[in-house]
Formats: sequence, structure tokens, C-alpha cells
Amino acid sequence: MISQFRDWEENRHVYAKNWKEKTGGKVIGYFCTYVPEEILYAADILPVRILGSHEPQDVTEPYIFGMFCPFCRDCLAQGLKGRYDYLDGVMISQSCLHIRQAYTSWVKHVPQSFSYYLPMPNNVQSKHAVPYLAAELKSFKSAVEKWIGKEITNDDLKRGIDIMNENRSLMHKLYSFKKKDSPPVSGEETMQVAISQQMVDKREHSPQLKKLVEELETGAFNTVNKGTRLMILGSEDDDIPFVRMVESVGGSVVIDDHCVGTRYFWNNVDVNGSDLLESIAKRYIERPACPSKDWIERSRIPHLLNLAKEFNAKGAIVIQQKFCDPHELDIPAITKTFNANDIKTLFLEFDVTVPLGQFKIRVEAFLEMLQEDDLF
Repeated sequence: MISQFRDWEENRHVYAKNWKEKTGGKVIGYFCTYVPEEILYAADILPVRILGSHEPQDVTEPYIFGMFCPFCRDCLAQGLKGRYDYLDGVMISQSCLHIRQAYTSWVKHVPQSFSYYLPMPNNVQSKHAVPYLAAELKSFKSAVEKWIGKEITNDDLKRGIDIMNENRSLMHKLYSFKKKDSPPVSGEETMQVAISQQMVDKREHSPQLKKLVEELETGAFNTVNKGTRLMILGSEDDDIPFVRMVESVGGSVVIDDHCVGTRYFWNNVDVNGSDLLESIAKRYIERPACPSKDWIERSRIPHLLNLAKEFNAKGAIVIQQKFCDPHELDIPAITKTFNANDIKTLFLEFDVTVPLGQFKIRVEAFLEMLQEDDLF
């Protein structure tokens, strides 16, 4: 069953091209998980997350500062190399400075028929955040309607919300199996499901995910992971070889907090009343915050600690994309809180390519330390 998700993840561009040919629909690439996919599904547009390839590249230097994070430079490289040439448009919901620059450079140098910059409040804790975003979503909806040449009705919005909520709920069920003492699904496998979730039409992804959940419920899945329970958190991480390496040396990634994983799907749209755009806005304002938006109060830290305890993580690998300022600011508070709660942390700095050999030595030493602590 996992093989389908693996194929989708590895052949994401082939999938999108086939979807476009089969349906005749439009495909839009998006740069940040604050993009309201509900509206895109309501318009029968396929949203595809723009991610990098983890390959060394030298094409972005004329277009973006070398001191910007490797993730945003890797994403931009994919556009400059023509790997997303099937896109009909691109968009972003306001996020960190670096990924915003990647979007701006893409729009300038990789022309699209449609592009949209969605203002997203940075101060999501403000009482004005929900009404502000709801008004911006209304403008975005109008721009999409003009692009596709038809109205997006309330019934369409409700359908888009249902599509997203079903997929998110199924991801919660999948992750719930990782609370078991011997999880029947590995961190690598759940990452493949999570990445494909952001590439594949959720009307295809959800039925496959439901079948996987049903297999896990019946105990038909044979994978058993008895390694040291770990949490991975921090900057964007879709690096499957890294997770595979961690689990090959005795770790078991049981929970995560990054924008390819739980932060993407954690909460649903709660439809109250007739203003569906306001309901969508409320969901994105209240979702687990990116550190670029986690102020004045640091709401992320209690959420991260609750996740670690709920999934019984013995240690946490804290990841920072090189030059990632929002997460770099976050790390001291996270490590202080985790250490105070007897959850050891290992800090690793990611680049476009990950030095698996060096990181393997550090992860092995970290796991040995955790295992020694369990003996006393």
C-alpha cells in the first residue's frame, strides 16, 4: 500500500502532467502551506506544493541572495530548470522573507498566466487577524473566478472544505498508529504519505489513505519499528534519505512538526454559520503557527512539548535550514523547554544536500546517549 504513495512522491511531476491531460484542469504551484487550498479545490484547480530536489545547483545566484536559505533557493531552481513547466500559475501566502523572494523571482523569470500574492497576517494572535484574512480570501476568490471564468459558489467552497478536511482527518488517523509501543508504520513511510498529500489530487489521495488506515486497523501491515522514539521538528524537511538514515541506525521517528508534516494538516476547517471564507480564515489563523508568525506569545512551544509527550518521544532532532532566521530564533526556547522536561535534543543544520555520513555519526551518538539514560 505504501508503494502507491512512494510512487506519487518520486514521480510528482509525471503525476501532475497526467492529471492535467486527463482532466483538462489547471494546476497551480504554491510556496507556503498557508495557501488556502479549499478555494483552489472549490475551483477544480490542482494545488501542487513547490519543493526542491536536494541536488546541488548553480542556477539561482543571479536571482536570489546566496545567504537566503537553501530550501528557497532549491525551490526557485526547480522553476528555472523548467521542472514545473506544466504549471498554469503560482501563488504564495505571505510567509518568511526568503520564500517570498523565491516566489517573486519565479514570477519575474518563469512567466505564468496567473500569479497571486495572498497577504497573510504575521500577527495571527491579533483579534483583527481572522476578519482581515477573510477579506483577503474574498479578494483571492474573485481573482481565481476571473482566471477560470466562472463563479465559485458556496456549494463549491463547502466541497473544497470537505475535500481538505477528509484528507487531514485521515492523516491524523495514520499518525495515531505511531503512538503504539511498536508503530506499524515508519517515519520514512509517513513522510512519503505526507509529501504526496501535497502533490496529489486529494480526491485520489484520500481513498488510498483510507485503505492504508484500514490495513493498519486490521493489523495487516507487517512493518514494526522498535527503535528509540524520536521527534523531528524545525525548518521544512522533506528529506526522505535523512529520515531513512535515522531509522536505519536505531531511531524511530514517531512525530514531527514541520510544514511538510503535521503543521500542514493538524487542524480542520470548522464550519460555523454561512460565512465559509471566514471559517477557512479561522482555520489558517489558528493552525500550529510557523515561527515567522508565532508572536507576541510563543504558542508553538507548548504545542511542540504536548506533541512530544503525546507520542512518547525520548529525544528530538531539531532541524534548521541554513540561514533560516525564524527557526534559528525558535531553537533556544525549544531546547530549553525540552531539556527541562527530560527530552534531549540534537541540533542539525540542513543545506541543499545533507551530509548523511557526518549526520549518521552524530545521530548514532545521540541515540547511544538516550539509550544510556534509559538504563538509569
